[in-house]
Amino acid sequence: MIVFLLNVYIAVLVALIWLKVIPATLFWKISPVLVLFLLLVGLFIPMGWGAPSGPVVVGRQSVAIVPDVAGEVIEVPVAPNTPLKTGDVLFRIDPTPYEAQLRALQAQLTLAETRLRQMTELAQKQASPEFNVEQRQSEVDQLRAQVDGAQWNLDKTTVRAPADGYVTNVTLRKGARVSSLSLSPVMAFIDTSESVTVAEIAQIDARYVAPGQKVEMTFKFLPGTVFTGTVETVLQAIASGQQAPSGAAAAPREIEAAPFVVRVRFDDPGLADRLPAGSVGTAAIYTDHVRVSHVVRQVVLRQQAIVNYVVPF
Repeated sequence: MIVFLLNVYIAVLVALIWLKVIPATLFWKISPVLVLFLLLVGLFIPMGWGAPSGPVVVGRQSVAIVPDVAGEVIEVPVAPNTPLKTGDVLFRIDPTPYEAQLRALQAQLTLAETRLRQMTELAQKQASPEFNVEQRQSEVDQLRAQVDGAQWNLDKTTVRAPADGYVTNVTLRKGARVSSLSLSPVMAFIDTSESVTVAEIAQIDARYVAPGQKVEMTFKFLPGTVFTGTVETVLQAIASGQQAPSGAAAAPREIEAAPFVVRVRFDDPGLADRLPAGSVGTAAIYTDHVRVSHVVRQVVLRQQAIVNYVVPF
C-alpha cells in the first residue's frame, strides 16, 4: 500500500512538473523521500497499533478417543469425515470376557442374597446371631458394587461419539487390539459443536486490542471475500510465558517476542461451520486509536483477499 501511495505521488509530481505547475527544484526532486518518511512515521507505523493485522486460523476441539476397556475390536461402523450425533457408535470391542465376568458376579450375588435371606430368617427365630446377618449383608453390598462395575465395563465395550462431530483419518480396523492407556488413542474425534477462531497479533501492536472491537478477515479457502466479526477475548497467557513446576534451577534460554493470541467471533455464526478446521487467512482488528489508518488497512485487506486467488501461501 505504501508503494502504491508513493507511486501515485510521484506520478502526480511528474505531471505537475511536466505541466510547469511547479518548478523542477531540488526540493521537489527529493520530496518523494520526504513523503515516504511521512507516510511511514505518520500513517503506516501507527497503523500497526491502530489497525493491527495478523494471521488467523479456524480450529475445532479434538477429542482423543481412548476406550475405557481393553480388548479386540470386532466392528468399526464409522466412516471418516461423516457427520455423527452424540451417542453414535464409533467401534465395538469383543464383549465376551466382560459378559462372562458379569454372569459370574451375578451368580455369586444370587447365592449371597439367598444366604442373606436364610440368615435373616434364622436371626428372626433367634437361631443365629445378628452378626451373621450383617456379614452376609456386607457381602451382598460388595457383590452388587462389583456387578455394577462389571456392567459398566460391558457397556464400555461399545465406544460412542462424545458429542456431535466426525472422526477423521480412521485407521482402526477389525481385529486390532486396543488398550485403555491414555497415551494410546485410537481415533481423533472432531467436535463440531463449537468452532474456535484465533488471530495472532504482534506484541508491539496488541496494546490497544480489546473485546468488542470490529474485526475483518479474509481466508485462502474463500478468496476475494472479506468477513466481519468482533474480538471475543485476548488470551492472557502464551506458552513462552508459562512456567511448569520443576526441581531444577532456571535454565537460560533465548527469549523472543512471540505474538499474542486473540480469539475472534464471526458476525455470521454459520460461517465458522462452513470453514474447514485449519482454514487460514489474514485478520485486521480496528481499535479506538489512529482511526485514520482504518481506511488504509481496509484497502490492504481487500487487496490480500484478491491476491488469495493466486497466492497459495
